Amino acid sequence: MSSIAHNLQVVHDAIALAAHRYGRNPTEIALLAVSKTFSANDVLQALQSGQKSFGENYLQEALDKMLQVETLRVESLCATIPEWHFIGPIQSNKTRPIAEHFSWVHSVDREKIAHRLSEQRPDALGDLQICLQVNISGEASKSGVHPDQLLALAQQVQALPRMKLRGLMAVPEASDDTQVQRAAFQRLAQLAQRLIQHGIAIDTLSMGMSGDMEAAIAEGSTMLRIGSAIFGKRQYAV
Repeated sequence: MSSIAHNLQVVHDAIALAAHRYGRNPTEIALLAVSKTFSANDVLQALQSGQKSFGENYLQEALDKMLQVETLRVESLCATIPEWHFIGPIQSNKTRPIAEHFSWVHSVDREKIAHRLSEQRPDALGDLQICLQVNISGEASKSGVHPDQLLALAQQVQALPRMKLRGLMAVPEASDDTQVQRAAFQRLAQLAQRLIQHGIAIDTLSMGMSGDMEAAIAEGSTMLRIGSAIFGKRQYAV
């Protein structure tokens, strides 16, 4: 068993354990493997181990990796077709390739970006699955819509063609304190419930990473974005 296959099993076991601890069904919690900075071969190993969904933050890296992964997948006779999620900040001039190459976008935080993705989504690909990113901790350095503006943005996105609003995403301020982690995730879950009360049908809470996975599960995460716990420590170019 490769190290990535082993790590995936460890993560799945941890998800199941935390889910049972908080009275949840582990099958309701999807695992998104965050493959940014990792190689196409790493993605292939994860695919061969049963992982299907992959998250990328950097567009050009992602586009190059998609081509490499497809070549490796065909050569290795791997039957699992990856589902690609864009989870990084979105610049206006990058919306077309995002709309054309990804199944999900987790980081929509303003109407302009939503409109461009809607207009540029090819009909043949079906609806683009959308999460709205919320700046849940109020950090100036973080992307995300302000909670007070969330409902208006959700109503705008819900009305757009070729898109399906699925839920909310957040990257809270980093903390090693479990209670602080849970409080941030609880705020996001409460915002999701508020949207549902206003008639906006959503089913996804994209929250929780390697360092705060259990807190996210405790507060209702339905999709965890896990990178280093699967692929190992990231090596960023200097």
